[in-house]
Amino acid sequence: MQKPVLHTLLSPRLLDLYDVDNSIVVIIDVFRATSTIATALYNGAEKVVPVAGVEDCIAIGKKLEAVTAGERDGKIIKGLQHGNSPAEYFREFIEGKTLVLTTTNGTRLLHMALDKGASEVVTGSFPNLSAVSEHLIASKKNVILGCSAWKDRFNLEDTLFAGAVISRIKEHFTIHCDSSLMAEDMYNLHGNNMYAFIRKLTHWHRLSAFGLEKDLEYCVTPNVANVLPVYKDGALVAG
Repeated sequence: MQKPVLHTLLSPRLLDLYDVDNSIVVIIDVFRATSTIATALYNGAEKVVPVAGVEDCIAIGKKLEAVTAGERDGKIIKGLQHGNSPAEYFREFIEGKTLVLTTTNGTRLLHMALDKGASEVVTGSFPNLSAVSEHLIASKKNVILGCSAWKDRFNLEDTLFAGAVISRIKEHFTIHCDSSLMAEDMYNLHGNNMYAFIRKLTHWHRLSAFGLEKDLEYCVTPNVANVLPVYKDGALVAG
């Protein structure tokens, strides 16, 4: 029996080069959107509605009587209630509520994947590493591990997560993809020393300036929010 095919997308700018149709696309935005999504759903959020624009976030939040959240440059956006920190979405606060979240990179890639005919869109980060890996094995479909990057520029934290997934599932897939090979090699080099290694990353320097070191360490900690966010009817829900 022929194995499904896996590719790693290093930037949303490259999506047009891949056959998205009938593939599962994993949206990866480690610092911090997909870590926050997993955490909110793990702690009992009813759903997370990802939107690109701030005005949409405010309007949908009012319509759904939902929690609204988003940041730009490490600060909560004016008119929204909360930020992008996973630590804000503990169970006592978020359980049973809807979260409307505006993010720059991950939301854009999610909608691009849907527009190109992805059969399913899920979100992944280290906090839900096992849930994502197990789902991809069980689905037996082609997979694109989609790194959200930063303003279309390559980043290492998303690529490291892709490598972590590949290291767990590669026996079940055909992988002839240099970006996947690189992702897995980078993870094998640094996966046992992530807290130290992430301090070298561009995004660490950008976000740690806002006092977010604990957030960033949490975002590379495996399986602390091990739930599978699946996109259905305009929102991410626990699969």
